[in-house]
Amino acid sequence: MSSHLDNKLVVAISSRALFDLEEENKVFEQADDRAYMRLQLERLEQAAKPGVAFSLVKKLLAFNDAQAQRVEVVILSRNDPVSGLRVFRSVQSHDLTVARGVFTRGREPYRYLTPLRANLFLSANSADVRAALINGFPAATVATHAAQAQQHYPHELRIAFDGDAVLFSDEAEQVYQSAGLPAFQQHEKDKATVPLPGGPFKPLLAALQRLQQEGTPNMRVRTALVTARSAPAHERAIRTLMDWNIDIDEAMFLGGLPKGEFLREFEPDFFFDDQTGHIESAAKHVPSGHVATGVSNPT
Repeated sequence: MSSHLDNKLVVAISSRALFDLEEENKVFEQADDRAYMRLQLERLEQAAKPGVAFSLVKKLLAFNDAQAQRVEVVILSRNDPVSGLRVFRSVQSHDLTVARGVFTRGREPYRYLTPLRANLFLSANSADVRAALINGFPAATVATHAAQAQQHYPHELRIAFDGDAVLFSDEAEQVYQSAGLPAFQQHEKDKATVPLPGGPFKPLLAALQRLQQEGTPNMRVRTALVTARSAPAHERAIRTLMDWNIDIDEAMFLGGLPKGEFLREFEPDFFFDDQTGHIESAAKHVPSGHVATGVSNPT
């Protein structure tokens, strides 16, 4: 039997990002993988509860229909194959159409992102996420303590992105951190018509736009840019998206205001940001993930 992942939006996700396995993970950290395996087998018939990225995955899979399989979700996990039994049993219990998985028993899983042609990698392991980002894949460390997504928009996949170092490069952020806000504002005003280089999540945003354009009557995509920028630095961000021929539905230029309450109102299924402070603000209200790139995340 042959198959392929061409022309699909592929999401690789760890078991802890998809399901709430924090209690089990404590056993792994405090004992060893054998104790963890035993616990997972004991709970084989007990479906794991939804995790931080569950709503994102469920809505992405809803873009598939009889006419086209537009999205592929693959479990990519440091779990051992035996523990993977419970992961797939939980997938079935929650009626998710996920058939592929790679289980590495503690080894780095990022190397499998290339053959998977992954458009996104979500994991609770920050080292794995950094490795994925270094290798050119959009990736984020899920905040496992973050709030679950609300369900007020069952037919909309809602995703929010930070700008600098996420959708865009960290070029402007470097100016801000080295020279301060006035220099940053002047730099962006002077370069208002010069598009910013793409950041690690530009390819994902482009893939989401293609998904939206292909269309399905059951689901649509709604995106938001949620950034600490304010006027006059807003113009370069907007013009950059125009230059990329990428539409975004909402833009919030907050000028340093905490992002959490604004995200609470937008109600995304997931929010991506490169700064841990913004993630902590957001995680009180919405599912969130840290993008460990740029000047704010030195190695």
